[in-house]
Amino acid sequence: MNPCELCDTPGGEVLWRNDLCRVVLIDDVDYPGFCRVILNAHVKEMSDLSEARQTQLMRAVFATETVLREVLRPDKINLASLGNMTPHLHWHVIPRFAGDRHFPNPIWGAPQRESRPQGQLNLIAGILKSALAQRL
Repeated sequence: MNPCELCDTPGGEVLWRNDLCRVVLIDDVDYPGFCRVILNAHVKEMSDLSEARQTQLMRAVFATETVLREVLRPDKINLASLGNMTPHLHWHVIPRFAGDRHFPNPIWGAPQRESRPQGQLNLIAGILKSALAQRL
């Protein structure tokens, strides 16, 4: 079996976790608040989960989106579950701002402007941990 980054590491700074999944903050100065909701088991697809587990996982995704909207007030939230490079079930929850490096394109596309790092990741992490603990 090939090594799996999301099995072998937390995948970011853990903001919240339970037995099913964890919410982590990605250290990306261009995208403050970029989170992933990562399944704690090595599973490739949503349809591999029971309906109850699918619902539980999406509850965590939607709670993360809600918290990011409340705390950061982005122009848009992007949700994505790709897994082409890391075939371990996880959701990207990405706050987007009109002035961010790639807006309005996906963050994986060609940049539209120079990077303007936002900083404040430590402050954001603390606020998000507290808000997720209250919501989940």
